[in-house]
Amino acid sequence: NWPIIGMLPNLILYANWLHDNCTNVARLAGGTFLFKGPWFFNMDTLLTVDPANIHHIISGNFPNFPKGPKFKEMFDVLGDGIFNADMDLWKSQRKTTRFLINHHRFHQFLVKTSRDKVEKGLIPVLDHLCKTGQVLDLQDLFQRFTFDTTCKLVTGYDPGCVSINFPDVPFARALDRAEEAIAARNIQPESTWKLQRLLNIGEEKKYSEAWKTLDRVIGEYISKKREELSSKSSSKSRTDDQDGIDLLTSYITEAKTMELPSHDDTFLRDTILNLMIAGRDTTSSALTWFFWLLSQNPIVETKIREELRSITPPVDTEKYQLF
Repeated sequence: NWPIIGMLPNLILYANWLHDNCTNVARLAGGTFLFKGPWFFNMDTLLTVDPANIHHIISGNFPNFPKGPKFKEMFDVLGDGIFNADMDLWKSQRKTTRFLINHHRFHQFLVKTSRDKVEKGLIPVLDHLCKTGQVLDLQDLFQRFTFDTTCKLVTGYDPGCVSINFPDVPFARALDRAEEAIAARNIQPESTWKLQRLLNIGEEKKYSEAWKTLDRVIGEYISKKREELSSKSSSKSRTDDQDGIDLLTSYITEAKTMELPSHDDTFLRDTILNLMIAGRDTTSSALTWFFWLLSQNPIVETKIREELRSITPPVDTEKYQLF
């Protein structure tokens, strides 16, 4: 902790190894660490990975830890979605989202979407890479997989990221750029990123461009969904089919029952974006770490294979070589 400049040099030095550095610092500090930024720049940040602290903040005593206007300003691309919401607005959104996610129609859609994406997307790509002997970035593949499934579950549309040619999808790229810019905001003085935003340069320029892409694509999803539901309504066809229903459809069709502002595209846009981020990055990171841990613990991998074989019927081994 240097005079005037605080711990900023260390943060800059290890910027490309941010997660590793934070992990090591948290371990040495016993799980909770106070980062001291440069004087007068309001960068002091309390970091904690202690489960007891996290439970106290997020669950046990949540009303005492509002995010506040500064948080919302830093994560402004998320609008009034659940990540930015506070107090009553947060409770209302949480209640609504939990109800829709726990609904049997969404569970049906979840099962079908996940199965289809594994069988028709993930397995063919892995099979192709195995046959051609290519090196694979597993985290990139899992991010594509969870992006496709999350987008399908939230909006009802599949962007098609999981493919043997690994296509570039503007919406996914825009999400990455927005998250990178927000991360940059969190590790530099507030005056710096605000000046970049004013001049439209650096990370803030990329952020602005990514924001426009996110608004455009999500707007197209909302517009298509409204047209789809309108055509189904006019033809008197059922929206509640046996394959289930996506969350965007639920938000629009359940608006009157749950007193939701579904007529407001801004509300739907914020909700969709927050759910997309919640579903994509968390699951892809968990999957990547899970398979890395398996690779380090062959005994556990063997036990998992044995359990799977004991509870699943015989399959065509040529068709499912990976299994």
